[in-house]
Amino acid sequence: MAEEAEAAAAAAAPEIEDEETPGYRAPAKKSLDEIAKMDADDESLVRYKQALLGGSEVPAGDRSGPNVVVEKLIMRPTDGEPRELDLMGDLSKLKSMPVVVKEGCEYRIEIQFRVNYEIVAGLKYIQTVKRLAISDKTSHMVGSYGPKSEVQVYKTPPEEAPKGIMYRGKYSVRSRFTDDDKNIYKEWEWALEIKKDWH
Repeated sequence: MAEEAEAAAAAAAPEIEDEETPGYRAPAKKSLDEIAKMDADDESLVRYKQALLGGSEVPAGDRSGPNVVVEKLIMRPTDGEPRELDLMGDLSKLKSMPVVVKEGCEYRIEIQFRVNYEIVAGLKYIQTVKRLAISDKTSHMVGSYGPKSEVQVYKTPPEEAPKGIMYRGKYSVRSRFTDDDKNIYKEWEWALEIKKDWH
């Protein structure tokens, strides 16, 4: 009986597959010291590296934990209150607390994360939204980030929630925060509900 319930839950959850970019290869791994010493005579590269690292030294500390920690997802509508998902707690609860979105509203998704000790190349936010037999996958290139002690923020381009009685209802969402090396820093399922109004 438990196996049947797990199979049904797996079938209902939207799938996420990372798409390959033809001809693209992720850069070779290098330490921050190696990167800092490379191309020291090229002023533009030195400025770029300073911007990437924030002009500061690498934060010292424990390197046994993950390099990238995804802390929050915030749905920021242009005409409503932000809806926040805490990604540091029990992720299994997110599916039972749908984020309400007013039909037709414009919104952006904001992701707050930390990079702890190494530059991470090609961060991506991927999400698949599913309702009944309809599935929609979106992939956002977040970029490359250096380590910083403060939270870093990525905002998606503006999107518009679907409008009309056919689109109202609950949707299952699977999100993933990954990079060019296919490291999965966070993967979670959550729910959203499109309504005629915010309540």
